[in-house]
Amino acid sequence: MKAVVTDRDEIRKIMEKCDVCRMAMFDGAYPYIVPLNFGAAEKAGALVLYFHGRREGRKMALLRANPHAAFEMDCGHRLVPGEQACQYTMEYESVCGAGLVEEVSDDGEKAAALRAVMRQYAPGRSFSFSEEQVRRVAVLRLTVGEVSGKKLWV
Repeated sequence: MKAVVTDRDEIRKIMEKCDVCRMAMFDGAYPYIVPLNFGAAEKAGALVLYFHGRREGRKMALLRANPHAAFEMDCGHRLVPGEQACQYTMEYESVCGAGLVEEVSDDGEKAAALRAVMRQYAPGRSFSFSEEQVRRVAVLRLTVGEVSGKKLWV
């Protein structure tokens, strides 16, 4: 059964199960897409995704030139075989959306963002970061403007 998911809490539950977020950016004639570790949070009533990485590189240059981006994440993959090729299907859950990306400059928000990323991969654990670690890393905030989810199960 296929279901579109629009409930924000259900979308967040799907996101919690995912371990990679693919972000697509504008790059001339073709989009540029990268798989990223991520963390999700609420900021001023909006759903935000946080990413970390180097301060320079293709991703950063593209986002500085055009901060509009799309994202996709998926989980729960299970092949469901059939008698014939066209009867095969795949169970999954996914979340897709788009929004604006900004580089986070406030060290307090950067540290909170890094903790959100760690919560995604080590739930229930608490982490702290040195001033040097926070200062050295680039943190991106994607403020989600549109989002939808999907579930397919048999």
